[in-house]
Amino acid sequence: MNEIRAYPDGPLLVRGDFQLVDEDGEPIPASRRTVALCRCGRTGIPPFCDGTHTLPIKRR
Repeated sequence: MNEIRAYPDGPLLVRGDFQLVDEDGEPIPASRRTVALCRCGRTGIPPFCDGTHTLPIKRR
């Protein structure tokens, strides 16, 4: 079964058989059957979540 679950103030968790593609339709390698996709835009490894959303936002 495929599932996409949105966590409040967190990532989208994608489980199952899926293929990720970029805006041009090119495949994005996913090495696992469960991945967390970033929704905050602050990740260092897009499109995957690296937990950056849990860190305080630095103000200039």
